[in-house]
Amino acid sequence: MEPLASKIRPVKLEDFVGQEHLVGEGKPLSSAIDQKHLFSFILWGPPGSGKTTLAKIYASNLNANLYELSAVSAGKADIKAVLADKAGDRPKVLFLDEIHRFNKAQQDFLLPFVESGEITLIGATTENPSFEVISALLSRCRVFVLNELSKEDMEKIITRTGYEVDKEASDWLCAMANGDARQAISMLEHTKELYGGITLQTLKETLQAKFLRYDKKGEEHYNTISAFIKSMRASQPDAALYYLARMIDAGEDPKFIARRMVIFASEDIGLAHPTALVVANAVFRAVEIIGLPECAINLAHGVAYLCECKKDRSSYEGYFAAVEDVKKYGNVPVPLKIRNAPTELMKDLEYGKGYEMYTADDFLPEKLAGKKYFFPKTEKKI
Repeated sequence: MEPLASKIRPVKLEDFVGQEHLVGEGKPLSSAIDQKHLFSFILWGPPGSGKTTLAKIYASNLNANLYELSAVSAGKADIKAVLADKAGDRPKVLFLDEIHRFNKAQQDFLLPFVESGEITLIGATTENPSFEVISALLSRCRVFVLNELSKEDMEKIITRTGYEVDKEASDWLCAMANGDARQAISMLEHTKELYGGITLQTLKETLQAKFLRYDKKGEEHYNTISAFIKSMRASQPDAALYYLARMIDAGEDPKFIARRMVIFASEDIGLAHPTALVVANAVFRAVEIIGLPECAINLAHGVAYLCECKKDRSSYEGYFAAVEDVKKYGNVPVPLKIRNAPTELMKDLEYGKGYEMYTADDFLPEKLAGKKYFFPKTEKKI
């Protein structure tokens, strides 16, 4: 039986909800469709934000043959099958869901066909493609970032299901789904099947049944990784190891976990123990080389180490405080004495004049002179 999310999926761009920065009038994907411009791209965004729907609309409007594969289960043989298929004069568009799950060898195999134009690639990922897509393939694709759907977008999608949903239930569902349209539609469909009517109470009953199992694309995925990070932040190795075991047992991608540990090493430990970043990177590399099940031991080693480290968020907090001023004041002039002076004209304009390597002089722009962003807290331990 066809899922409701598939039944009500928009087939025209004008019916698509959200992502106005990509599909609005004159925006990149809208213009590409209007101009019948065939090119490879990657859609990077959270679950349920419209990646699959946009791929289908794009391929349909360009009169292309669309081939859908999931990188979780697909391999070289599936790519060969796409290439061998007789498509006539119609272009071949390959939609590769979870492209970040294709390993380097598989991406290398795909590359020449994308490069030659035999295949137009549309990749979809919830992970930063800079980390998981090889540079050669990434350089041949545009990357479009999709945002989490807003409450207003979610309400439009809920209305399209045709179910009667009162405001209280709708508000709760929008908050629970957290911008994931597919999850919201699925919740409504399951609730209707189980209880016949949709109310706040029946939605909550369905939710409890739905999330007994770990869902790598659903709310429990984010709840568990959040608990994992917060346990390390609080220096609680027992809790952190438990959530690690829970993710591994559920089939979570170990590289996803290791990547979060690398980020944590700089964000939360920072200067309190700089070698934490070295250890976290070593764990990530071990995960890449060894793989499951043995790499779980490397992850456990790294988790226990990061938990035991002192914590210092001063570099993280200082950076984002500086970002706020960049946004607030823009590119204010750099002081003359620390400007580069490669030409005589620049020297005549006093670029670099008075510069000393080791000085207490303030090198911030005049508008921000005396501003403090960095407050080291290396002695602090939770």
